[in-house]
Amino acid sequence: MPTYVYQVIKSNGQVGETFEVEQRITERPLDTHPETGEPVRRVPVAPMIGGSAGARSVSLNAKAGPCRPGGCGCHP
Repeated sequence: MPTYVYQVIKSNGQVGETFEVEQRITERPLDTHPETGEPVRRVPVAPMIGGSAGARSVSLNAKAGPCRPGGCGCHP
């Protein structure tokens, strides 16, 4: 089941708490926080490809250098 990221929208327009919810693709997006009832919006997040399940961030190898032919392995 996919995990979606939501942000609480405060009355002054500022962004509040960020949280994750597992939902079926067919479920409608939440419009209120499941515990507090505050208004929320779903945050678009790019999917991780080839990462480990449940990973929240990616640590880049600082020694790899910039992406260039022969420098990162993604170019021949």
